[in-house]
Amino acid sequence: MNRRTFLGMCGAGLLAAEAKKPNLVLIYADDIGYGDLSCYGATAVKTPNLDRIAKQGLRFTDAHSSSATCTPSRYSMITGEYAWRRKGTGVLPGDARMIIEPGRFTLPAMLKKAGYTTGVVGKWHLGLGSGNIDWNGEIKPGPLEIGFDSAFLVPATGDRVPCVYVEDHRVVGLDPADPIRVDYTKPIGNEPTGKKNPELLKVHPSHGHDMAIVNGVSRIGYMTGGTKALWVDEDMADVLTGKAVTFLEKNRANPFFLFFSTHDIHVPRVPNRRFAGKTTMGPRGDAIAELDWSVGEVLKKLDALGLAKNTIVMFSSDNGPVVDDGYKDDAVEKLGGHKPAGPHRGGKYSNFEGGTRVPLLLRWPERVKPAVSGALVGQQDFLASFARLAGVPLPGDAGPDSMDVLDALLGKDRKGRGHIVEHARALSYREGDWKMIEPSNGPKLNAATNTELGNAPGAQLYNVATDRGETQDVAAANGERVRAFQEALNKIRTSGRSR
Repeated sequence: MNRRTFLGMCGAGLLAAEAKKPNLVLIYADDIGYGDLSCYGATAVKTPNLDRIAKQGLRFTDAHSSSATCTPSRYSMITGEYAWRRKGTGVLPGDARMIIEPGRFTLPAMLKKAGYTTGVVGKWHLGLGSGNIDWNGEIKPGPLEIGFDSAFLVPATGDRVPCVYVEDHRVVGLDPADPIRVDYTKPIGNEPTGKKNPELLKVHPSHGHDMAIVNGVSRIGYMTGGTKALWVDEDMADVLTGKAVTFLEKNRANPFFLFFSTHDIHVPRVPNRRFAGKTTMGPRGDAIAELDWSVGEVLKKLDALGLAKNTIVMFSSDNGPVVDDGYKDDAVEKLGGHKPAGPHRGGKYSNFEGGTRVPLLLRWPERVKPAVSGALVGQQDFLASFARLAGVPLPGDAGPDSMDVLDALLGKDRKGRGHIVEHARALSYREGDWKMIEPSNGPKLNAATNTELGNAPGAQLYNVATDRGETQDVAAANGERVRAFQEALNKIRTSGRSR
């Protein structure tokens, strides 16, 4: 072999290495607020593993889930379409049919087309099956029908039945002699419930959540059977994190996309006993510590496999924070000076920024330099942005609200989107530093969760740069801007797309 041939082969190898597609790990937490992580200013709880991502990558200060509740945010992120455009995309019961149509162009389907192995581990809450689910047989359609190669799921939420894991199309560990029955309308037989049998509970409800009892916790909905398949809340983070780490190890040789959707820190907050007392905030704070541990295990495995350099690790949340969301777990009593939404007003369920402005961290050591970014980005943008990164053309009818903000996600553009629509009970229109909340006749306060909802009979206007807490409504003095924003929002609503 002559020198020229050798150098040519080395050059080709280098180009091949540079062209290798990055892995993508998206860690999606539940109910984590802007102020819940120490890299965003929290002091009552430490999140060293999440802080590590922030230190080694980008920390975004104006990133948004598309909704102030979970199901619609997840729908938008996977489809690139604002969930408020579709009926039936609100917070789903545990026995709901799947709301993303099989065969649709989705984030996992796009990445699969680009040659990625795709997997989802954790909370799903986008429905399963086509109606009247038989939990004792094959459960489909599900994630495998919209682009995922594998799935290990919490079907809905931890506080909703059925309290079992579903792997691909079947309940894990189900004994056929002990079939599962689920009902969201009426009790099944004479099974004990949280309402009738509080003496059987180790965690008591504060509002609702008083139906079927599983593992000493009463839930939403009724179920019987499946005794050997029932999850243990204290072990859930270990089980899900273990499955996520196994996915990384199993697929180390080829590009992969892992959607790791944690249960933490959603209610019921029953973290493993080794996290009990890790913070001063009771189970909610301890669940944040457990979440950070899960993140650390993923980072540790990427390091051990030699994959960290060319793996994009992202972390975000499906909506803003909530303190009392249905259980007496000392979250309110032990909150102290901690501010889950940081400087923002509201939280989960709210039209104010606390409802959708969430943490977003991104690390890609091979390409991204550490920085703090104020770029305006939304989770619905992941589809269009990563389609460009993967080299997959976006069909004209796909991702109608997904903007290509890849340059912002990689730290090359500090502006991001020109506008974004936020969704709670009402819609809000953000353009630059200005935000208009359209009129809504709903209640001003969610009495159960003590969350300011931001509803008002007239339009509200805030400058969220100079008034981060949205305390000064300046709509009256800015009528022309309000009208222009309402017209822009109406156009987005009626056109069926914003891309």
